[in-house]
Amino acid sequence: MDKYSFLNTAHTTFFAELYDKYLQHPDSVEPSWRAFFQGFDFGMESALDELDISAQNGTVSLANGQEVTMPESLQKEFQVVRLINGYRSRGHLFTKTNPVRERRKYEPTLDIENFGLSQSDMDIEFNAGEIIGIQRKTLREILGHLQRIYCDAIGVEYMYIRKPDRVDWIQDWINVNDNHPQFNIDQKKHILKKLNQAVAFESFLHTKYVGQKRFSLEGNETLIPALDAIVERAAGLGVEQFVMGMAHRGRLNVLTNIFGKSAKDIFSEFDGKDYEQEIFDGDVKYHLGWTSVRKTDNGNRINMNIAPNPSHLETVGAVVEGISRAKQDTHFPDDFSKVLPIVVHGDAAISGQGIAYEVVQMAQLDGYKTGGTIHMVVNNQIGFTTNYLDGRSSTYCTDVGKVTLSPILHVNADDAEAVVHASLFALEYRMQFKRDVFLDLLGYRKYGHNEGDEPRFTQPKLYKIIAKHKNPRDIYAERLLSEGVIQEGHVKELELEYKSTLEEELEDSRKEDKTEITPFMADEWRGFESVREWEMMDPVDTTYDLKDLTKIAKVITELPEGKKFLRKVERLIGDRKKMFFETNTLDWAMGELLAYGTLLEEGYGVRMSGQDVERGTFSHRHAVMKVEESEEEVLLLNHISDQQGKFQIYNSLLSEYGVVGFDYGYAMASPNTLTIWEAQFGDFSNGAQIMIDQYISAAEDKWKLQNGLVMLLPHGYEGQGAEHSSARMERYLQLCARDNMYVADVTTPAQMFHILRRQMKVRFRKPLIIFTPKSLLRHPKAVSTVEQLTSGSFQEVIDDTAADISKVKSVVFCTGKFYYDLLAEREKQDRNDVALVRVEQLFPLPVEQMRNVIKKYKKADDLVWAQEEPRNMGAWSHMMMHFPEAGKLRVASRRFYASPSAGSAVRSRMRHQQVIDYVFDKTKDNMTRPKSKTEAQK
Repeated sequence: MDKYSFLNTAHTTFFAELYDKYLQHPDSVEPSWRAFFQGFDFGMESALDELDISAQNGTVSLANGQEVTMPESLQKEFQVVRLINGYRSRGHLFTKTNPVRERRKYEPTLDIENFGLSQSDMDIEFNAGEIIGIQRKTLREILGHLQRIYCDAIGVEYMYIRKPDRVDWIQDWINVNDNHPQFNIDQKKHILKKLNQAVAFESFLHTKYVGQKRFSLEGNETLIPALDAIVERAAGLGVEQFVMGMAHRGRLNVLTNIFGKSAKDIFSEFDGKDYEQEIFDGDVKYHLGWTSVRKTDNGNRINMNIAPNPSHLETVGAVVEGISRAKQDTHFPDDFSKVLPIVVHGDAAISGQGIAYEVVQMAQLDGYKTGGTIHMVVNNQIGFTTNYLDGRSSTYCTDVGKVTLSPILHVNADDAEAVVHASLFALEYRMQFKRDVFLDLLGYRKYGHNEGDEPRFTQPKLYKIIAKHKNPRDIYAERLLSEGVIQEGHVKELELEYKSTLEEELEDSRKEDKTEITPFMADEWRGFESVREWEMMDPVDTTYDLKDLTKIAKVITELPEGKKFLRKVERLIGDRKKMFFETNTLDWAMGELLAYGTLLEEGYGVRMSGQDVERGTFSHRHAVMKVEESEEEVLLLNHISDQQGKFQIYNSLLSEYGVVGFDYGYAMASPNTLTIWEAQFGDFSNGAQIMIDQYISAAEDKWKLQNGLVMLLPHGYEGQGAEHSSARMERYLQLCARDNMYVADVTTPAQMFHILRRQMKVRFRKPLIIFTPKSLLRHPKAVSTVEQLTSGSFQEVIDDTAADISKVKSVVFCTGKFYYDLLAEREKQDRNDVALVRVEQLFPLPVEQMRNVIKKYKKADDLVWAQEEPRNMGAWSHMMMHFPEAGKLRVASRRFYASPSAGSAVRSRMRHQQVIDYVFDKTKDNMTRPKSKTEAQK
């Protein structure tokens, strides 16, 4: 008897469902069925498979070599299932999502002939339709459903997702009403109202501020009802805070019509009035942040935040994720879903900017996840003047979302209901699975990159079409008129009512002389105040009680019993215990860890991230220890007391730009957490230069934002080549102005202890850049006593206590690790006429303290600035700008070089020694260079 004869009698629906399951998740199907379906697939003739083998007379060769003859009706059912899965996988390529252009053509098509079906099958009924939620229907009816679900105004990409529960959820969601919304009359009128606000706001600005840049939303106005729908529905699902980031396109519209920013304030910004605050320079109106409390239609009160952003389009995405995570850790540690991050991208930016990929890769990492982000693309189909075909190689601008297997919906931005429908899908998916989701709102840009550009220079054909194209509000109004939802004149009435309120706001704004900028996230910053440069120099009490410090030291120098650690780890912890309790010589790691412990015990949080920070790049920190057999993580700093703050430390992904952006955002929303980013080597911060330039150094001046982010940058010339010697100190110092940040290059564990404590003990927050050591981590002289921690304080300048004032002829100012090199040379030469003075804080520069040092050494006739960096690098140029007495200093440094250091260790040592020699002997000037080719040849 044919063991496959049951194929003739079993219900075809069963086979269709099983085959559908096999196509999506082969490993989930019982092995004998999997073998059968593999044989069927192998035999199927289909343009999609690129196979030349055909099924003959309904006979299928199985994987085990057997041949099975299937009834023709069953073959057809399988072919219909393949057709359905073809639409699921590739239907998005054949949608009606482009409002102003013909779509690109893709092959093969979804024609039924490519699935082994023909026109003669169109009126045959099939059970396969049940897998898309419809009862036994004809092929013609099944096709109609498939085209409405997958090929109308919404294209859905999701079949690459590997989790069956997510795929099933998506299919169940989009199968309802063929993936079309069923909004009632009130909902439709509300969508029209928000669309009218979006359109009328832009047209009002266009007439009142002719030619001014506003980066209008026109062509993508449906973003407003989409965001409105997300906010309203999310509040009902338990979301309490929104954190949003977006670039300039449409930002003013979003601020007014979603975040409730007064149009009066925006008009004041357009009028270019001066600011009320003297210490604030401000920024263009479409970069400013905003915080508000919005009451939803259902009466929920929600906290709304839109982060300030620079012109670097995707930068704010990383900041938004950091802000969101900080809010989650602080307010909702047990339910991240209550804070919803939304990032609005441009199509050219999300596909062209590398940070978009970095942010996406953070989405599921323990140190950076935020419970899922809704990514919305305002797709203009153009970047500045570049057509999309010249702007990316990928099919879609959102293909970066596939990296994390996120569903992606492409929506015709002219179809308001489809946009809102897709937005609600995105929200519900995020809430259900705590994962990212992407919305690609395919619209256009009515004007050029800004309202003063002429777009027809570069896209003449496209802009002829756009000039004749109706806006989304009018398109939707016509639809509602035809449905009988609204009456003639309804839109005109809405527009007049809205514009009359704008006129009133405009009139009120022109009665005021100055613009006031509202602080961003003022609710998180209560009790903090802005300060000027001289206040940054005020002494701060960073002492700590010996008894309490001893308790902390005991906790961090004892491993838990019953757990086995590597012998090296046990020895390390034992050595730390001896340092504190026996020898009283604390190394760098102990100074740093005790600083964290004291802050934690006082209730502050501590968060550190970066590449390899748990152990430390140079294996000094060991803040996280692994149990040898299980790799269980042990963080001793989280066991100080029951009331302590939380210690978090995370090895980051191999990213600088994205991670610094994230940690900056975290510090922005959590001022009572010491937030630290450590570079693996100091020069790695180059990769985060945009964050440093646009946020860290300038945000307080531009956006009234304080931030206490600490950047630890390993720095020091130790023969490791060009890249791993210099942290590019000169770049940070060049950015220093007035009161924007602290920059330090400290030389002892006690100094590290006190500067980290100072960062949290003041009533304000400034970014802190610390050039940290490498060799000093274990240098026998770079140690401190317990008393220097408990009773000392941070010293901006450390004078030479060993110098005999009556004998000193040369006073040498230096900074960082170079001090120990000079100290070794002084001891070698047995020189008592040279005083080595450490400038520990480079900004604000302690000018008065340096002057006092000079006055102290009355017999000194040689004042030196010594640095290990080349003359055009390091701190020398900074000294010339900020230290009036710099002209009296003799400079000892490497020569001018394009590269920070030589690759040859021998050459590097030679140059280093030349600088040291010149410090101690002014006749050995190493700066003499050949002045001609002939001289060089000699």
